[in-house]
Amino acid sequence: MTDFFLKTLWWIPCYPLIGALLSTLWFPSIIRRTGPRPAGYVNIITTLFAFVHELFVLTEIWGQPPQQLIIPWFSIVDLNLDIPLEISVVTVGATLVITGLNLLAKIYAVGYMEMDWGWARFYSLLALFEAGLCGLVLCNSLFYSYIILEILTLGTYLLVGLWFNQPLVVTGARDAFLTKRVGDLFLLMGVVALFPLAGTWNFTELAQWSQTAQIDPQVATLLGLALLAGPLGKCAQFPLHLWLDEAMEGPIPSTILRSSVVVASGAWVLVKMQPVLALSPLVMSTMVFIGLATSVGASCIAIAQIDIKRALSYSVSAYMGITFIAVGTGQTQAALSLLFTYALPMALLVMTTGGIISNNITQDLTQYGGLWSRRTISGLCFLVGIISLVAVPPFGGFWTILELTQTLWNTQPAIALCLFLVNGLTVFSLTREFGLIFTGKPKQMTTRSPEVLWAMVLPMTILAGFCLHIPLLLKQWNLLPEWETINLTVAGLLITSTVLGWGLSAMIYWNSNWQKPVKLPSQAVQDFFAYDFYTAKLYRVTIIFVVGLISNTMYWIDRYIVDGFVNLVGIATIFSGQSLKYNVSGQTQFYALTIILGVTLLLGFFTLNLF
Repeated sequence: MTDFFLKTLWWIPCYPLIGALLSTLWFPSIIRRTGPRPAGYVNIITTLFAFVHELFVLTEIWGQPPQQLIIPWFSIVDLNLDIPLEISVVTVGATLVITGLNLLAKIYAVGYMEMDWGWARFYSLLALFEAGLCGLVLCNSLFYSYIILEILTLGTYLLVGLWFNQPLVVTGARDAFLTKRVGDLFLLMGVVALFPLAGTWNFTELAQWSQTAQIDPQVATLLGLALLAGPLGKCAQFPLHLWLDEAMEGPIPSTILRSSVVVASGAWVLVKMQPVLALSPLVMSTMVFIGLATSVGASCIAIAQIDIKRALSYSVSAYMGITFIAVGTGQTQAALSLLFTYALPMALLVMTTGGIISNNITQDLTQYGGLWSRRTISGLCFLVGIISLVAVPPFGGFWTILELTQTLWNTQPAIALCLFLVNGLTVFSLTREFGLIFTGKPKQMTTRSPEVLWAMVLPMTILAGFCLHIPLLLKQWNLLPEWETINLTVAGLLITSTVLGWGLSAMIYWNSNWQKPVKLPSQAVQDFFAYDFYTAKLYRVTIIFVVGLISNTMYWIDRYIVDGFVNLVGIATIFSGQSLKYNVSGQTQFYALTIILGVTLLLGFFTLNLF
């Protein structure tokens, strides 16, 4: 029986696609009598089928080497576009995380979207996300990974723009789509350029080819930078990071997936391409530099935000920056562990904040306060998300960050120190959010704020339980370090950064006597962080200005030169035609006179040329 599930592994992305197709039946223009709710229930069932299927496959392949499953599709001459699937504990485990989080998000959406008539469209798009992500982690081809990333970009645009009657939603969806397209365009160039060099798009074969590849260093650099641009946009790294902030305008249930696993899709492809990127030391250094700039910068920006969604979005970018650092320093195993230990706590934090927003209307952190006595379950879930995400022993985030920093401490201690700083800033930011929401006295917006519906509380509590059990899962998978291999200095510095971040933030934001919102002595410095290093303004005076200038120039050329020449020819033709019609009198002698005059003029012209 288990062999059947193994051979039909390719069904896993098909389950959510079936749910998406069935959801169309409950579009308001087709079935109105039952309302749209059955679309949600159908999708929950199909996701559950996928989750159970993956469990059977995982038990079958546990402890076995990776296997290949080839789905024939298209092959001609040297071009082979068959679909290769990698069946391993890592890939199947990743699909379990994706479908598990999607299952919880869909249940969560039953409560969050209770009064919304867009259920069918919303659940079908969530299913598209799930199918794309599962296909991405199972697919062992860069070509198909690029296609799936494009599908996810489209899904992001449609989900963010779900409530398309709101101007900010339309703007957020548009900017998210266009920003990702910048990275996708360069990624496509890299995908096309790689095939003539390597002769394959298969990740396994690319890793083997890169070990003996002899290519020009400049070609390797250009190729690596092009391949790096795609994950750069998907993971919301500087300078293509603003889309994630604006994408928060979409419904919270979709944000659960976007902030936990969708942004990680770029990092997954980055890990798979690491052997090719390592052909150029400059590309690896660029990756580390981008990761450092994003993780440190985004952590600082998150502290200055008063919008609860914006604060979390910058923490997402910061952790994806840490993943870039891990891949750039060759620690792909640490990167994969980080993606796992990051996804569950971040999804839990988004769920918790979504429940708070749902019945408090506002997203302004300064209008919250005193919710601990009214929403203890949400408060506990938020705390579990914090301690599981950052370096708090013995929870999951501590072990993955420790693994990364221990290696860097021996080779590149400056980067390790930056990671200590990022951890401390993230702890400060999340503790600040907890303090503004749950501590202090109730305010006008939080006086009446009961716990949300069971459909939203149940996924939160289940996910909190999984977050607390992450260390046990890491131990089961032999990913925890042995006690004698732990560098006590690194562990001590990591814990110290956590304690300092928590202590300083708690002193400020858990203290009712400290005036809030906190004002820095320099308003310019505060605005610098609050307005995202003025990145949006920088865009307007650089990229947008240049694109606008080129567009206006092309418009002027098209309007006055291209169209002007065509219009000139048209006017000349009309004028000559109108002039000639007066020479048509219908009299034969007039035509004869015209011919004689014409011949006389020609003869005169030729006679003058002879002399």
